[in-house]
Amino acid sequence: MIAGLKKTTEQKMQKSLEALKADLGKVRTGRAHTGLLDHVTVDYYGSPTLVTQVANVTLVDARTIGVQPWEKNMVGPVERAIRDSDLGLNPSTNGDMIRVPMPMLTEERRRDLIKVIKSEGEDAKIAVRNIRRDANHTLKEALKKKEIAEDEERRTQDEIQKLTDRFVTEIDKALQAKEADLMAV
Repeated sequence: MIAGLKKTTEQKMQKSLEALKADLGKVRTGRAHTGLLDHVTVDYYGSPTLVTQVANVTLVDARTIGVQPWEKNMVGPVERAIRDSDLGLNPSTNGDMIRVPMPMLTEERRRDLIKVIKSEGEDAKIAVRNIRRDANHTLKEALKKKEIAEDEERRTQDEIQKLTDRFVTEIDKALQAKEADLMAV
């Protein structure tokens, strides 16, 4: 029971860290990368569909993303979906190719983005702490039912705390790396 609890706790904490890293990947820096458009949806014959499922998304150069819809009639809707997304991008169409240039980030915009990533980092830390709380609650329940001994419960709580500390440190490292990336001109 104890080994299973520690394993599932670590897996949940790892998923929280991976979710944070995925969220941080969506916060754009001055450079273009295709993952930026991963969450943008377009109306495809009446159903919301990811842009990456109706078009080929490539890097034209370091500051431009190229989007080429597989169907010519989807060029307008895809362009509109990118423009209307929360990314602040202004795509332009050239035939059947949509070019999405990355605008330069101003100092003020960089500071705003840092506030956003710090907020996401705090949410990830809260998620990790909630996972720790749930694991500790499970241990207390097992102790009440006399399934485990007190010293075993304390030892496991200490191990879960060490896991929590490790993941909080990894979250901080990911935030520092993203902040350095954002502040690099």
